[in-house]
Amino acid sequence: MNAAAHPVICLEFNELTPWLMDRFIAEGHLPNFRRLREQSLVHVSDANAEGEWLNPWVQWVTIHSGRDHHDHGIYRLSDAPKMETPAIWDLLSDAGLPVWVCGSMNAWYSTPLNGHVLPDAWCQNVLPWPKAEFERFYRFVQKNVQEHASSRAPVQTSEVAAFLKYMAGHGLSLSTVAGIVRQLIAERTGNHRWRRASVMDALQYDVFAWYYRRHRPAFSTFFLNSTAHYQHKFWRNMAPEEFQIKPSPGDQRDYRHAIRYGYEAMDRLVGRFLRLAPEATIMLISGLGQQPFARMDIAGGKRVYRLQNGEVLSSLLGVQGTYRYEPIMADEFFLRFESEEDAKRCAARLPGFRLPTGHEAFDARQEGRDVIGQCRCRELMGEDAVLTHVESGETASFHEVFYRVDCIKSGYHHPEGLLWVRLPSRQHAVFEERVPLTAIAPTVLDLFDVDRPEFMSGRSFLTDNTGRRDTGTPALTAAAVR
Repeated sequence: MNAAAHPVICLEFNELTPWLMDRFIAEGHLPNFRRLREQSLVHVSDANAEGEWLNPWVQWVTIHSGRDHHDHGIYRLSDAPKMETPAIWDLLSDAGLPVWVCGSMNAWYSTPLNGHVLPDAWCQNVLPWPKAEFERFYRFVQKNVQEHASSRAPVQTSEVAAFLKYMAGHGLSLSTVAGIVRQLIAERTGNHRWRRASVMDALQYDVFAWYYRRHRPAFSTFFLNSTAHYQHKFWRNMAPEEFQIKPSPGDQRDYRHAIRYGYEAMDRLVGRFLRLAPEATIMLISGLGQQPFARMDIAGGKRVYRLQNGEVLSSLLGVQGTYRYEPIMADEFFLRFESEEDAKRCAARLPGFRLPTGHEAFDARQEGRDVIGQCRCRELMGEDAVLTHVESGETASFHEVFYRVDCIKSGYHHPEGLLWVRLPSRQHAVFEERVPLTAIAPTVLDLFDVDRPEFMSGRSFLTDNTGRRDTGTPALTAAAVR
């Protein structure tokens, strides 16, 4: 049976870093990743991007569309529905193949779709498919993820009960329950709340596995962001020698191995995937990686602040009109106004507020009825800090408007990521040549013998220059080094 007759599962583990993966495997911490690598064609991917274009919500659109970021032009999170070409799951659905899209970042899809879609937790304008299929799971996770850094818990007891009822009927496993219990006990004895992101990963796996067993999709994706989050926050603790600002002894006690913890938690999930679908072609894709971010240490480090909630804009800062507030990753947010005129007034008003330093407190850009906002404060603010409007003289307490994310940024994006493919043949080879992200979607189509559309600029990296796909020969191309 060839690869096209087997299901394909894309493990989309955002921003796992190739050299960190090699290090943790060599140290013996990741037995399941080791097994997967030893059974895979091992590549390093290259996003061929820099600056804001290297953001993951840009590059995952490239992966799922087969179009370079200069071509597709999607620059912001939740903008993927503006895409005019289909995603890889649309093409496979149109070919009569059932699909299961579980959490993929900045996703879009056409209806009716032959399968299921659970959007990523940061998406506000892409709904689950079929309609209301994942409502209780999706809304619960969305609230926890979007305001994870806030001390003001947004989730009510009734929502927790509804979520647990949903999970009980959709695959909740004993191992995940045991993990939740261990997490709650650990939180009583120390600073371990940050590990909740990995607990949510295990819950998402249970839902994925329940639908996978029930519907047997030909193509699936499974996206996680927890370890990328740990890398952004805790690289300073993993490698303090890389930074001028050193972590405190208390932080080192709590966070020294936080990044490794994320890799280990994902390693356990890899083991579960290998048991769930031993017959599947498994593609491990990280999209990009990370590296230490130390260049702002000389200025005291980069601080990040977020809005307390959407209401403070109207109650404290005088923003008028009816709008929907949508927090985005880091310090950005969307305001979706009912009126374009109100959006225009908001975009003009917010940049008028100044920090105590005299710098603008907000960046705000209008796009039709939407405003994309960002807190521009990058330094530590005192308890009595005040925002002042440069024209009207109005003031507001800085800390009533914003809250501080509890760390100094210490990891940032690197264009190289993991790209492993475990074929049913279990052939192993390691390749020196970097693979562009535009080659991933054509490769998936190649596995299913579905024609590559003209808008895809890349070609399958499993096919040699003669157009012949690998059939288990030891060397696929001249780039293989073992």
